[in-house]
Amino acid sequence: MQRSISHQKPVISLFYIVLFVLYDSLGTIYPFLPPMLTLLYVLFARALDNDDTLSVFVIVLCLVVFEANYGYMLLSAVVYFYLLYKFIMPQITKNSNCLVCIRALTAILVYLGYFLFLTLLSNIFLLPQPNINYYIIYYIVIEFFLIGLL
Repeated sequence: MQRSISHQKPVISLFYIVLFVLYDSLGTIYPFLPPMLTLLYVLFARALDNDDTLSVFVIVLCLVVFEANYGYMLLSAVVYFYLLYKFIMPQITKNSNCLVCIRALTAILVYLGYFLFLTLLSNIFLLPQPNINYYIIYYIVIEFFLIGLL
């Protein structure tokens, strides 16, 4: 039985998961490779806007791999992304017409906001504080340009 050429989404999604797992594994070895959190957030927001359940599931799997590689709490990025999507970004898009400003704020909020969210969770559950490094500024700049291409 052959697969229709128009129904290739699950195969492509599996390819993206494998590609992201390989890239994220290389990112833990080489810190100059950004973890692509902002790109995942943009894809997460687009998938929620389009009610694409399969894409949301794929992105959640990628986020779980990211959290496992960096030692963060399970599903903390998913919860933060949903809170950012539901409560913070609508206010920013409503109050600003500058697309470049919105993209820059998205990149900043994804990284610094996620770090603050992890700090809040670590204080609530009495866990060790997450470490922040100076590569975050580099990651924000690189991913700002990447989401500018989308």
